[in-house]
Amino acid sequence: MNSIRLCLVLHNHQPVGNFDNVFEQAYQDSYLPFLDVFDRFENLCISLHMSGPLAKWLDKNHGEYMDRIKQLVLAGRIEIVGGGFYEPILTMLPSRDRLGQITSFTTWLQDRFDAKVQGMWVAERVWESVLTQDLSSAGIQYTVLDDFHFRQGGVAEEDLHGYFIAEESGQVLRVFPGSEKLRYLIPFREPNETIEYLRELSNQKPGTVAVFGDDGEKFGTWPDTKKHVYEDRWLERFFTALNDNRDWLITSTLADAVENSPPQGKVFLPDASYREMTEWAQPVPRQIEYDQLKHQLEESEEGRKTLSYVRGGFWRNFKIRYPETNEMYARMMFVSSMLEKARREEIDARVLATAEDHLYQGQCNCPYWHGAFGGLYLPHLRNAIFTHLIAAENLIESARGRNEQWVEASAEDYNFDGRPEIRLANHRQVAWVAPAQGGAIYEWDVREICHNILATMDRAPEAYHEKIRHGQNKNADEAASIHDRVVFKQEGLDQMLQYDSHRRKSLIDHFWAPGTQLSDWTEGKARECGDFVSGEFESTIRRASDRVQLQLYRQGTVDGCEIQVTKAITLCADQEKVEIAYLLGGLPADREFHFGVEFNFAGLPSRADDRYFHFGDGQNIGQLQTQLQTEPIEQLHLTDQWLGIDCGLRWSHPTCVWTHPIESVSQSEGGFEAVHQSVVVQPHWQVKGDANGNWSVKMEVELNTDLARSRKQDDSALAAIR
Repeated sequence: MNSIRLCLVLHNHQPVGNFDNVFEQAYQDSYLPFLDVFDRFENLCISLHMSGPLAKWLDKNHGEYMDRIKQLVLAGRIEIVGGGFYEPILTMLPSRDRLGQITSFTTWLQDRFDAKVQGMWVAERVWESVLTQDLSSAGIQYTVLDDFHFRQGGVAEEDLHGYFIAEESGQVLRVFPGSEKLRYLIPFREPNETIEYLRELSNQKPGTVAVFGDDGEKFGTWPDTKKHVYEDRWLERFFTALNDNRDWLITSTLADAVENSPPQGKVFLPDASYREMTEWAQPVPRQIEYDQLKHQLEESEEGRKTLSYVRGGFWRNFKIRYPETNEMYARMMFVSSMLEKARREEIDARVLATAEDHLYQGQCNCPYWHGAFGGLYLPHLRNAIFTHLIAAENLIESARGRNEQWVEASAEDYNFDGRPEIRLANHRQVAWVAPAQGGAIYEWDVREICHNILATMDRAPEAYHEKIRHGQNKNADEAASIHDRVVFKQEGLDQMLQYDSHRRKSLIDHFWAPGTQLSDWTEGKARECGDFVSGEFESTIRRASDRVQLQLYRQGTVDGCEIQVTKAITLCADQEKVEIAYLLGGLPADREFHFGVEFNFAGLPSRADDRYFHFGDGQNIGQLQTQLQTEPIEQLHLTDQWLGIDCGLRWSHPTCVWTHPIESVSQSEGGFEAVHQSVVVQPHWQVKGDANGNWSVKMEVELNTDLARSRKQDDSALAAIR
């Protein structure tokens, strides 16, 4: 009988910043039971990739599991596959960081498992041809992409097997096409269907290699798969079927396949990722059109042939679809450049190594995009990215001796939009301001707790929101691919679909129509009368030895009246507060305006008793999801005792304040859900000009981290005693 090799390549991953209980649940539901079943089938072998965050967690919390893996590696049953240490999208990184991520993880894996690492997993199979050279330079001999990549590169359907040679600048890499057919068969269809598919392939292409490469979490962690795979014994029946057919069906590692079979030829692959990712990377209208076209083409044989020539989007366009992605990316690039410069200075190599590790963790791919998984919409994953990037910057600044009395301001195109942004920094905090986007503060880093209080998420349309509006709810009680499931995790999501007309940042300047109420604002019905929210401001930086000030100016219109808004942001050395002054000019004597300044605070969760509002006296007046409509007050505070921060806002004369939460409606592997993203605070005034047509107010925002500092001191004291 004609033989065939089957390479089972498992990719196990948990992202940086995921909750410890999620790691543990995945271990109990997927990683451990899979190994228990696999261990019993001595004739089978697999290639295994564990991402760095998961591998380090397993080594710390379940060393016995890692020891079992090592024994199976030594027995030749498991091949360890490398990758970027913290599972970055490699095309997003500078070449120096690609090489660093890959080589550092290879070293870690070889030390832990006494294994030779020759292959690697490309995160999300996001591919560009330049990777060939870097992967080869990092010592990688082969990798797995999707057969979708090869179809897009013009490879015929009947040739999608074995491996091919990719080349760039004289360096080569072996690339296996992973089978989409197998991805949808395993583990969702009965084992005999996979066997019959492989039998047919072996008859057509004797001696060939078929590759299954996909998430290990689909064996127990994905919804409903634990019962299907283990309790209903799907995996045991699948391995039994492989064992029973081993006279013609050989399970093989990727290394064995390379050693025992020749390449199919050369290939030059286009920029691509897996098929579903190319769909998600497109703008929403195009996603909807693409989905409709795809279903039309799938209805006929001729259409299915045509479908192989239809391309979706390009991964890098997630940085356009979601400005939040570009913010993280730009921040990551800033730290990467900062670290590269520090390597040329006389700085302790151990400090740089720790900073480098934080940078690499800040490159973990999951929060940089969104599809069937929560990703970008999950605040704890976004927060983790900023935490590590801020920590890396802190280490470098400290190693340079910049520990206290300094303050600086700089202007540069930090977010790569062709226009300058302003960075105000001292030992305590960093504020990033975009004059061309309403003069808003778009990132605000609190160094003590390595937290960006503006890691916000705008509410924007998603293609799957149509499913929510139409109330679809299928496949809730059966094992199905994540891409096919439609499950609602709570009621009333269709009533929560609301979209933001502006970025949810701070120092957003509103002029509201007369009579506007809190409910109008929260329901998206308030009429904006001015053009200052996203209008471009002129900017001037003033510097002194102990302080810097950014002055922003714009002449615009409010309901046909030309007025001027000047706002100044002042940061002093070694202070946790920022002073903000507003001057409105050109106000007509016979008009009154409703003026508000919007602030957003992210990473301070809702529905927790230790996260609350107070009026400066520490007395809880409501959790952070509370809608407040206060009487005139002089200050309002947001406290997060777990983070150890109190965000206090004060203004020069009493005023009323509105607050409300921002909750997005998004999908994750578990289904559709509402996610708390930020808390909005807006002091607002009824404004009338003085004799000169002017009105002014001074504000102060203090990001007090005394609680966090006292905890660190207590921890240090305890450590010294021990």
